[in-house]
Amino acid sequence: MVVARQPSLRNAALAGVQSALTVAIALPLAHLSPWPHLIGFAALGALASLFGRFAPAGRRERIVLHAALVQTLAVLLMSAAVMAGAGPVLQLALLALASGAFFFIATRGQFGPPGSLIFIFAASACMGAPGSMESWGVIAQRTAATGAAALLAWTVCAATERWRQQASPDAPFPADPVWPLPRHLLVAARIALGAGIAAFAVYAAGAAHPAWAAMGAVAVMQGTHLHISMNRALQRMAGTMVGALIVWAILAQSPSVWAVIGLLVVIQLVTEIVIGSNYAFGQILVTPMALLMTFLAAPHVHGTAMVPERVADTLAGAVIGMVLAVLCSTLEDRLHLARHRSG
Repeated sequence: MVVARQPSLRNAALAGVQSALTVAIALPLAHLSPWPHLIGFAALGALASLFGRFAPAGRRERIVLHAALVQTLAVLLMSAAVMAGAGPVLQLALLALASGAFFFIATRGQFGPPGSLIFIFAASACMGAPGSMESWGVIAQRTAATGAAALLAWTVCAATERWRQQASPDAPFPADPVWPLPRHLLVAARIALGAGIAAFAVYAAGAAHPAWAAMGAVAVMQGTHLHISMNRALQRMAGTMVGALIVWAILAQSPSVWAVIGLLVVIQLVTEIVIGSNYAFGQILVTPMALLMTFLAAPHVHGTAMVPERVADTLAGAVIGMVLAVLCSTLEDRLHLARHRSG
């Protein structure tokens, strides 16, 4: 319930402006191009602008560029797997393995918020019926749209880097944990396990979008300490339910593409300003953003039909993530929790 003081409200606002500006440029260009069906992938590429807001001076551009590359590869590799005929089970297995790999890459590379979830979201957006890609040319188009928007994100961030606040000895910025390689690999393996269990559990229950459960579990399990994982799970569940009501009201109006683009610009800006103060507040906005991007990528799907499943899958993933965070915790994790409670 705490509304925390942010490490740098200026940097949070700047990240929001950078991502909103990227969306405001990339999505209209995609919609007006000869390939308007690629607008959802342009939206995915624009998310690369979110990374590196707390990076030391001179490193932000490199982090955004690396994030852009990973985001583009996520789209390319999962699309290629679908084209090659991977069935739902294999796709979910690949997504679980990718979740661990993306976590390792994002934390080892000190990408910072929002972490590996953005890459998992990109890979999940490419999942579909085996062989549903018409040709390898479709994969090339998807990859190019994502990569072009990601490159635009890097350009916007580089052009506005001068306004980013830098850390000081009196006010250091948060950073991803620096673990020994064996522990880092162990945590990544736990992330992959949690994503796989959550995805396959809801898939067995008949869910149409089991990847959402995987993301719910990863969001919980990537917390650096047990109390953070538990709080994040509760906040994610509460925020998702409120955000689902908001996006249901929006999609029920059958908004135009231009209305959705305008909403995404506003949501991108506000999300980055508030999510650092309280994770639940951010999830209230992240849920509409994710579903509106999904709506752009698949306009033939009835938008409101996605809302209840988003809630159910997220709740299931968060609960599974909570259970696994405890079961897979180390003695060091539990001792830290004991010290946190006694303090």
